[in-house]
Amino acid sequence: MSLKSKIIARGAEAVISKIGNKVLKTRVEKGYRHPELDKKLRTRRTRSETKILKKISSIIPSPKILGSDNFEITMDFISGKKLSKHLDKLPNKIAVSKQIGKNIAKLHDAGIIHGDLTTSNMILSSTSSPSNQHKSKLSHNKDSSLIDNKGMGGRVSSNSKIPNVFFIDFGLGFHSDRIEDKAVDLHLISQALEAKHSKIHEACFKAILQGYKSSKNYSQVLVRLKKVESRGRYKTQY
Repeated sequence: MSLKSKIIARGAEAVISKIGNKVLKTRVEKGYRHPELDKKLRTRRTRSETKILKKISSIIPSPKILGSDNFEITMDFISGKKLSKHLDKLPNKIAVSKQIGKNIAKLHDAGIIHGDLTTSNMILSSTSSPSNQHKSKLSHNKDSSLIDNKGMGGRVSSNSKIPNVFFIDFGLGFHSDRIEDKAVDLHLISQALEAKHSKIHEACFKAILQGYKSSKNYSQVLVRLKKVESRGRYKTQY
């Protein structure tokens, strides 16, 4: 018996579908591009994202790659909640923000830039350990989805002492050790917080920077971040 495919997200570049306990990301064809160019771009971006996800699977909580082919990536289904819809009302939002900062630091120290750091690309999981989430086949998660609002009863599990934030959607991700790129990544999450979570933006971004202190390039990135912010509209006090 074949499992039904359910579209759970649709973006400009890809469609995300849930099939059983798996998630399928399919890069969509662009009619305004030459067919051959379109094929090459989608294939290249799919391969690039696959490589990044495989590299970071042992670094931060992220979807486990099950396979990829041409324009599609198959990943483990992540049980949890889309952070953009729940950060404001979380009782431990500061701890969650600090964990986000630690995740970003680990990514950057591994030479990976996310490229689209927003709370929409983060999932808060109720599991107590990222390693347990990676190893699990998630067969018990019947009421959750990649961006579902079910599964945690509106709060983080009381048994989870450390917030478990999964990073998803590395479609704009790339390899880089440039301080500028790392600063821009932090600037993106700052902008995202101000736009989506304006009331808690300042406190949460300060917590993110606290978590980011674990990065080997923290001081250099922070200095560059101030320069990046001075070039734009958003200037955060911290």
